[in-house]
Amino acid sequence: MKRRAKIRPFAAAICAVAVPLILALPSTPLARAISAISAGPFGAKLLKQIASIELPGPAGQPFDYLAIDPDDHYLFCAHLGPGILYVLDLRTNQVLHAIQDLPGVEGVQYVPDLKKVYTSDWHEDKIGVIDLRSMQVIARIPTESKPGGSAYAAPFHKLFVSDERAQALAVVDVTRDEIIGTLHFESETGMPQYDALAKKIYVNLPDANSFAVIDPASDRLEAVYPTGKCRGNLGMALDAEHRRAFLSCQENNLMTVFDLDKFQPVAYFPTASGADVVQFDPGLNRIYVACGSGAISVFEQRDAEHYRKLGNVSVAHAIHSLAVDPATHRVYAPEQEEAGVPVARLIVFDAIP
Repeated sequence: MKRRAKIRPFAAAICAVAVPLILALPSTPLARAISAISAGPFGAKLLKQIASIELPGPAGQPFDYLAIDPDDHYLFCAHLGPGILYVLDLRTNQVLHAIQDLPGVEGVQYVPDLKKVYTSDWHEDKIGVIDLRSMQVIARIPTESKPGGSAYAAPFHKLFVSDERAQALAVVDVTRDEIIGTLHFESETGMPQYDALAKKIYVNLPDANSFAVIDPASDRLEAVYPTGKCRGNLGMALDAEHRRAFLSCQENNLMTVFDLDKFQPVAYFPTASGADVVQFDPGLNRIYVACGSGAISVFEQRDAEHYRKLGNVSVAHAIHSLAVDPATHRVYAPEQEEAGVPVARLIVFDAIP
């Protein structure tokens, strides 16, 4: 969910912003430990491209979120420009289906217990419902304005969808495919996530530089917390086991480590410019941030208290989304251009430990 209007010029911002922020960490044992290990081998090989999958949609048009179905080994890839959802086989890297008529598809959420995928189709302000058995759109649920990222709270059979321009979060009962509530905020809404341990929904509030906590049982807002130096917190990934969230801060190009017990930031690291979608690989203890300037910023979690930046992996310009397969540790990123030439393809990387 790239907020293009708020991305700043890239070239000059990195040095001006990143170094002062690292030096500005508070003088605590955690901060000193992080500072001591923050400089990583930026020339190291972290991801190795192993495949390039040509996609049948038109070249040069933007992509957005991806999602994985680990049960059927599917990868879902949203081609926002032409309104197509691709379904790929992770075992063969083959495109199985290209589901069309999803105008402006951004968010993609797999709901395993119902074998459905929910898409956020912002050009028509609707949530698409796809039956994976038939690979057909079976319903369209109206929202207020520009649905984007989404999160599924399985015990409650509810989908929480960022309705970005409405400054809202829509709550969908997936057993009826109906919106049963909408929460409004004084900010556009960024990526939500479901914490299965705490049984809470979290959502980024990037205009307010805040992090909201919602009870999915009652659909009530419990609290809102500031994100500190993180400005424009858009993307989010969770490590629920270690009580951490990882936030991409698009306005000042940071990856923020956020404590889910104390609800406060505990560390900041510079990313490449245009930080957007964040993914966490618990098997390798890696955090990936897709950055639209042409890089994937890679971080290592040594434990809940210690992190370091491993480096920036150069990729094509405008890649701002990615997915990680936790079973294979492979990273998938969609390309809309390469060396200035329009393309429509998915790049597959092996992670290099």
